[in-house]
Amino acid sequence: MGAAIRTRELRKVYTSPPPIAARGAAFSGGFARKKKGAKSPQVLALDGLSLEVKAGEIFGLLGPNGAGKSTTVGILTTRVRPTSGEAFIGDFDVWKQQVAAKRLIGVVQQRPNLDFSLTAREILMFHGSYFEMSSADRQRRAAELLEQFQLTPRADELTRGFSGGMMQRLSVARALMHDPQVLFLDEPSTGLDPQTRLLLWGIIREYNAQGKTILITTHNMDEADALCHRLAIVDHGKMIALGTPAELKASIPGGYLLQLRFSASPDGLIGRLKQLSGVTEVRANGPSVDVYADRGGSLIPSIVAEATESSIDLHDVHISEPSLENLFLHHTGRSLRQ
Repeated sequence: MGAAIRTRELRKVYTSPPPIAARGAAFSGGFARKKKGAKSPQVLALDGLSLEVKAGEIFGLLGPNGAGKSTTVGILTTRVRPTSGEAFIGDFDVWKQQVAAKRLIGVVQQRPNLDFSLTAREILMFHGSYFEMSSADRQRRAAELLEQFQLTPRADELTRGFSGGMMQRLSVARALMHDPQVLFLDEPSTGLDPQTRLLLWGIIREYNAQGKTILITTHNMDEADALCHRLAIVDHGKMIALGTPAELKASIPGGYLLQLRFSASPDGLIGRLKQLSGVTEVRANGPSVDVYADRGGSLIPSIVAEATESSIDLHDVHISEPSLENLFLHHTGRSLRQ
């Protein structure tokens, strides 16, 4: 059975660009050039984040770029030192018992970090040696993983000629080489074609079926919905929702989201929309209005009638069924992909 994961009041304040920001990825807050004599700029990446991941479950951290997902994984895998708080893998305090914690985990970072001077097989063999696997076990395990990840035909070629999808598959295979109890996958599907993504999802499910614990960070709603037993939605370093995908979708007021755009500010129309049958919540932002309701398309004629009564034209309508995207919009007012 895989080990559990716990964090308690994790807080991380960066006074210099974190590695992901330094590579040009979006990071909430940003860093301005430090002026001579000025204090170091600070960005709050995690703001008291507490998580309880059960042993043997697939748990997702869902949120936009800069939400604190990669920082959380960095702390749990000993790559980022927290400003305060605690983190545990199984019974081991990650920052007080690093060696013991590292033996339990496998990590796939957001971007492949393979040694291009080695072949795929050599990369797996070297990784196994770090964990003191015997030569026979390394050869057997490497052959199994190369076959499972459909890399056997290219096993003895240098990785510099691999496609992005092949590099990602090899990165996951490397993380599984020593059979870790906990697997961390940081944005595992980024840049993958649909076929490779489905292959990866299948392997993740198979590994979890062996009782392993898996933590996935993603901003892909389909991935979170398809794979995760439970997930936490985070933004600005804080948890804003926690539960199973079904529970979270069911928590959206009314379920359906109708995004409306009118010809003018609909101030006088908001009250009338709130009175429509099935409408549970209405939010306005200039000429745009979000209507949460227990039905979708069948509500449009009533909305058009009310708009006509108010002498306002309805220019655009977008209807979404219950989804994690809608949940994020409800809590933050912005798209998960922003």
